[in-house]
Amino acid sequence: MIKNIKYIISILAVAVLVSPAFGLSDAYKNNIYNPGELKPVDSVLKVKVGEPAPDFTLPAISGEKISLSQFKGKKNVVLSFVPAAWTPVCSDQWPGYNLARSFFEENDTILLGITVDNIPTLYAWTNQMGKLWFPVLSDFWPHGGVAGNYGVLRTEGVTERALFVIDKEGILRYANVADINKRPELGALVTELKKLKGK
Repeated sequence: MIKNIKYIISILAVAVLVSPAFGLSDAYKNNIYNPGELKPVDSVLKVKVGEPAPDFTLPAISGEKISLSQFKGKKNVVLSFVPAAWTPVCSDQWPGYNLARSFFEENDTILLGITVDNIPTLYAWTNQMGKLWFPVLSDFWPHGGVAGNYGVLRTEGVTERALFVIDKEGILRYANVADINKRPELGALVTELKKLKGK
Protein backbone atom coordinates (compact mmCIF):
# COMPACT_ATOMS: atom_id res chain seq x y z
CA MET A 1 0.00 0.00 0.00
CA ILE A 2 2.80 2.44 0.96
CA LYS A 3 4.63 1.61 -2.29
CA ASN A 4 1.47 2.42 -4.25
CA ILE A 5 1.06 5.76 -2.44
CA LYS A 6 4.71 6.68 -3.14
CA TYR A 7 4.25 5.74 -6.79
CA ILE A 8 1.11 7.90 -7.08
CA ILE A 9 2.90 10.84 -5.41
CA SER A 10 5.85 10.52 -7.78
CA ILE A 11 3.52 10.42 -10.80
CA LEU A 12 1.67 13.51 -9.54
CA ALA A 13 4.99 15.33 -9.05
CA VAL A 14 5.98 14.49 -12.60
CA ALA A 15 2.55 15.55 -13.88
CA VAL A 16 3.14 19.00 -12.42
CA LEU A 17 6.13 19.28 -14.73
CA VAL A 18 3.90 19.51 -17.80
CA SER A 19 2.57 22.87 -16.65
CA PRO A 20 4.57 26.09 -17.02
CA ALA A 21 7.08 27.01 -14.30
CA PHE A 22 5.59 29.11 -11.53
CA GLY A 23 6.72 32.28 -9.79
CA LEU A 24 9.02 33.65 -12.47
CA SER A 25 9.48 37.41 -12.19
CA ASP A 26 8.41 39.69 -15.03
CA ALA A 27 12.03 40.86 -15.33
CA TYR A 28 13.10 37.28 -15.93
CA LYS A 29 10.29 36.59 -18.39
CA ASN A 30 11.14 39.73 -20.35
CA ASN A 31 14.71 38.48 -20.89
CA ILE A 32 13.64 35.20 -22.54
CA TYR A 33 14.43 35.01 -26.25
CA ASN A 34 11.95 33.12 -28.43
CA PRO A 35 13.70 31.55 -31.45
CA GLY A 36 10.37 30.54 -33.02
CA GLU A 37 9.50 27.10 -34.33
CA LEU A 38 12.60 25.00 -35.08
CA LYS A 39 13.13 21.76 -37.01
CA PRO A 40 12.06 19.14 -34.42
CA VAL A 41 15.23 16.99 -34.70
CA ASP A 42 18.44 17.83 -36.55
CA SER A 43 21.00 15.19 -35.58
CA VAL A 44 21.75 11.46 -35.62
CA LEU A 45 22.44 9.58 -32.39
CA LYS A 46 25.94 8.12 -32.05
CA VAL A 47 25.22 6.11 -28.90
CA LYS A 48 23.26 2.88 -28.45
CA VAL A 49 21.20 1.61 -25.56
CA GLY A 50 23.00 -1.33 -23.91
CA GLU A 51 26.48 0.05 -24.64
CA PRO A 52 28.78 2.08 -22.37
CA ALA A 53 27.94 5.78 -22.34
CA PRO A 54 30.84 8.01 -23.47
CA ASP A 55 32.62 9.49 -20.46
CA PHE A 56 33.21 13.21 -20.22
CA THR A 57 34.43 15.94 -17.89
CA LEU A 58 32.79 19.37 -18.03
CA PRO A 59 32.95 22.54 -15.93
CA ALA A 60 29.96 23.27 -13.71
CA ILE A 61 28.63 26.68 -12.72
CA SER A 62 29.66 25.77 -9.16
CA GLY A 63 33.31 26.04 -10.26
CA GLU A 64 34.03 22.31 -10.05
CA LYS A 65 34.65 19.81 -12.84
CA ILE A 66 32.10 17.01 -13.14
CA SER A 67 32.85 13.67 -14.82
CA LEU A 68 30.30 11.04 -15.74
CA SER A 69 32.68 8.37 -14.43
CA GLN A 70 32.67 9.84 -10.90
CA PHE A 71 29.19 8.39 -10.40
CA LYS A 72 30.09 4.88 -11.56
CA GLY A 73 29.18 2.32 -8.92
CA LYS A 74 27.40 5.02 -6.90
CA LYS A 75 24.48 6.58 -8.77
CA ASN A 76 22.36 6.25 -11.87
CA VAL A 77 22.71 9.35 -14.04
CA VAL A 78 20.20 11.26 -16.15
CA LEU A 79 21.72 13.62 -18.70
CA SER A 80 19.40 16.46 -19.69
CA PHE A 81 20.67 18.25 -22.78
CA VAL A 82 18.82 21.47 -23.55
CA PRO A 83 19.44 23.72 -26.56
CA ALA A 84 20.18 27.14 -25.11
CA ALA A 85 19.95 29.38 -22.09
CA TRP A 86 17.38 32.18 -22.01
CA THR A 87 14.92 30.37 -24.28
CA PRO A 88 11.30 29.55 -23.36
CA VAL A 89 11.11 25.76 -23.17
CA CYS A 90 14.55 25.37 -21.56
CA SER A 91 13.68 28.03 -18.98
CA ASP A 92 10.57 26.02 -18.10
CA GLN A 93 12.06 22.52 -18.24
CA TRP A 94 14.89 22.73 -15.75
CA PRO A 95 13.05 24.53 -12.90
CA GLY A 96 10.40 21.82 -13.25
CA TYR A 97 12.94 19.20 -12.19
CA ASN A 98 13.10 20.86 -8.77
CA LEU A 99 9.55 19.59 -8.20
CA ALA A 100 10.68 16.04 -8.94
CA ARG A 101 13.89 16.07 -6.87
CA SER A 102 12.60 13.49 -4.39
CA PHE A 103 11.73 11.15 -7.26
CA PHE A 104 15.32 11.23 -8.53
CA GLU A 105 16.69 10.73 -5.01
CA GLU A 106 14.35 7.82 -4.28
CA ASN A 107 15.64 6.14 -7.44
CA ASP A 108 19.30 6.72 -6.53
CA THR A 109 19.78 9.05 -9.50
CA ILE A 110 21.68 12.28 -10.13
CA LEU A 111 20.57 14.66 -12.88
CA LEU A 112 23.18 16.54 -14.91
CA GLY A 113 22.00 19.51 -16.97
CA ILE A 114 24.11 20.27 -20.06
CA THR A 115 24.07 23.05 -22.65
CA VAL A 116 26.63 24.49 -25.08
CA ASP A 117 26.41 27.91 -23.38
CA ASN A 118 29.45 29.29 -21.57
CA ILE A 119 29.72 29.41 -17.77
CA PRO A 120 28.93 33.14 -17.31
CA THR A 121 25.75 32.78 -19.39
CA LEU A 122 24.64 29.68 -17.50
CA TYR A 123 25.44 31.31 -14.17
CA ALA A 124 23.30 34.37 -14.93
CA TRP A 125 20.46 32.32 -16.42
CA THR A 126 20.20 29.79 -13.58
CA ASN A 127 20.45 32.55 -10.96
CA GLN A 128 17.49 34.28 -12.59
CA MET A 129 15.38 31.12 -12.86
CA GLY A 130 16.07 30.15 -9.25
CA LYS A 131 18.29 27.65 -7.48
CA LEU A 132 18.52 24.24 -9.18
CA TRP A 133 19.35 21.16 -7.11
CA PHE A 134 21.38 19.48 -9.85
CA PRO A 135 24.75 20.38 -11.43
CA VAL A 136 24.57 22.57 -14.54
CA LEU A 137 27.44 21.89 -16.95
CA SER A 138 28.90 23.85 -19.86
CA ASP A 139 29.73 22.01 -23.10
CA PHE A 140 30.99 25.29 -24.56
CA TRP A 141 34.59 24.37 -25.44
CA PRO A 142 35.51 22.51 -27.45
CA HIS A 143 32.12 23.65 -28.64
CA GLY A 144 29.53 20.92 -28.18
CA GLY A 145 32.19 18.22 -27.79
CA VAL A 146 30.09 16.05 -25.48
CA ALA A 147 26.88 16.67 -27.43
CA GLY A 148 28.76 15.72 -30.60
CA ASN A 149 29.99 12.45 -29.04
CA TYR A 150 26.43 11.54 -28.10
CA GLY A 151 25.08 12.62 -31.50
CA VAL A 152 22.83 15.43 -30.27
CA LEU A 153 24.66 18.50 -31.64
CA ARG A 154 22.50 20.30 -34.19
CA THR A 155 23.86 21.90 -37.35
CA GLU A 156 23.23 25.41 -35.95
CA GLY A 157 25.50 24.65 -32.98
CA VAL A 158 22.99 24.05 -30.17
CA THR A 159 22.04 20.68 -28.75
CA GLU A 160 18.88 18.68 -29.16
CA ARG A 161 16.45 18.47 -26.27
CA ALA A 162 17.52 15.02 -25.14
CA LEU A 163 17.39 12.75 -22.10
CA PHE A 164 19.74 9.83 -21.43
CA VAL A 165 19.58 7.36 -18.55
CA ILE A 166 22.87 5.73 -17.56
CA ASP A 167 23.00 3.03 -14.91
CA LYS A 168 25.54 2.67 -12.09
CA GLU A 169 27.77 0.54 -14.30
CA GLY A 170 27.98 3.32 -16.90
CA ILE A 171 25.71 1.57 -19.42
CA LEU A 172 23.23 3.60 -21.44
CA ARG A 173 19.74 2.31 -20.63
CA TYR A 174 17.49 4.92 -22.27
CA ALA A 175 17.85 7.60 -24.93
CA ASN A 176 15.19 10.07 -26.00
CA VAL A 177 15.69 12.93 -28.45
CA ALA A 178 12.51 14.96 -28.12
CA ASP A 179 11.00 17.59 -30.39
CA ILE A 180 13.17 20.63 -29.62
CA ASN A 181 10.07 22.83 -29.53
CA LYS A 182 8.44 20.88 -26.67
CA ARG A 183 9.30 19.77 -23.18
CA PRO A 184 9.95 16.01 -23.21
CA GLU A 185 7.41 13.65 -21.72
CA LEU A 186 8.65 12.30 -18.39
CA GLY A 187 6.47 9.21 -18.16
CA ALA A 188 9.06 7.05 -19.94
CA LEU A 189 11.82 8.47 -17.74
CA VAL A 190 9.84 7.51 -14.63
CA THR A 191 9.47 3.96 -15.97
CA GLU A 192 13.15 3.62 -16.88
CA LEU A 193 14.40 4.84 -13.51
CA LYS A 194 12.07 2.48 -11.70
CA LYS A 195 13.56 -0.41 -13.69
CA LEU A 196 16.99 0.51 -12.32
CA LYS A 197 15.91 0.73 -8.69
CA GLY A 198 17.80 -1.73 -6.54
CA LYS A 199 20.42 -2.50 -9.20
